[in-house]
Amino acid sequence: MNYFPDHGDDGYQVGRYDLGLDYRVGPNRLAGTARLSATAAGGLDRLALDLGTFRVGKALVDGAPARFRHRRGKLHLTPARPIDPGAEFTVEVRYTGNPSPVPSPWGGLGWEQLTDGSIVAGQPTGAPSWFPCNDRPDDKARYRITVTTASAYEVVANGRLTGRRRTGANTTWVYEQDEPMAPYLASVQIGRYQFLELEGPVPQHVYFPSSTERDVRHDFGRQGAMLSAFTRLFGPYPFGLYTVVVTDDELEIPVEAQGMSIFGTNHVDGERGQERLIAHELAHQWFGNSLTAGSWSDIWLHEGFATHAEWLWSEESGGEPAAAHARRWHHRLAGEPQDLVLADPGPEDMFDDRVYKRGALALHALRGVMGDEAFFGALREWTSANRHGTVTTDAFTALADRHAGRSLEAFFTAWLREKELPPLP
Repeated sequence: MNYFPDHGDDGYQVGRYDLGLDYRVGPNRLAGTARLSATAAGGLDRLALDLGTFRVGKALVDGAPARFRHRRGKLHLTPARPIDPGAEFTVEVRYTGNPSPVPSPWGGLGWEQLTDGSIVAGQPTGAPSWFPCNDRPDDKARYRITVTTASAYEVVANGRLTGRRRTGANTTWVYEQDEPMAPYLASVQIGRYQFLELEGPVPQHVYFPSSTERDVRHDFGRQGAMLSAFTRLFGPYPFGLYTVVVTDDELEIPVEAQGMSIFGTNHVDGERGQERLIAHELAHQWFGNSLTAGSWSDIWLHEGFATHAEWLWSEESGGEPAAAHARRWHHRLAGEPQDLVLADPGPEDMFDDRVYKRGALALHALRGVMGDEAFFGALREWTSANRHGTVTTDAFTALADRHAGRSLEAFFTAWLREKELPPLP
């Protein structure tokens, strides 16, 4: 089920975005040029991109001016010549304006101005707040993100930093995201940050306000061990590096992006009081970023897995075993309304806490039914076979059946497709 039918266009697939952004922090002013390389699914005499409240100055398709109409978050393009089925084509859009969050039932999503800088929190439909895109989770592409802003600020975006040059009072930063990425996971963070590199199995970069250094070093001090544990349990870390940004503002919840997680100063207390959130966001690099649900109805494949990873880290690090977390949350959910279907919660409830916790409970129950060897073997094959792709609930249940050596249809029906909370095995 498509929860956001006004977003995305299934007439084409984007292979690459090349974004050139010039951003002025004080007035929150963005001038952008977006170049998209795409492939037509069928013949196209028109196409649409998702784009927020910007002024579009020019649109080109295959280098030729295209007629365009921009209203209600959609940029409709009519190429000078129709595009043949299966043909590769390019789109270039030049736009300016003040980036602002996209309205949603959960508040504004996307580019947001901070006290001194900016943040992007794109899930699930915030990407059009800062660039024209095919805003579908199953349309994953590679990215080159170039940002020019005042030299006093650090710019952090997805992927590898491949260039940085200072010209006068401004600095231009260039990032390459080599692995395919859904538009909502694309991110740019701008602020006055210090830099720290953590030890661990892959490079870990941390950007933070200088006033928080002591607390950041302590609270993220076990992240390398966490990475090692998750690599053993889930398979190899799926990206070349992992970046953490701690903003100088408080955030309601941490923000997920591909290869990156963003926390507020309220998530850092010098006592590891929010370490479960560090585990949760790190786990999303496997479940949500590398493996992305093709439909938002399967959001439990992101949030249930990341919440279950919190419990696994607790167990791995000498805290409460996963079983204790499961018993406590099962008791709590049993007292909640029994009106949510985990594998299709609906757009209003896709971020309901029951999706997170019932999803984690379903995985804990599955671990009990399958046994550790088969369960974690299934998780490692799941992340390997679908690396940097899109996934579905049906594909996961089929893989679990195979690793269990028998049909688990009754189990999955009870946990994923019925409203009543099943008992723990």
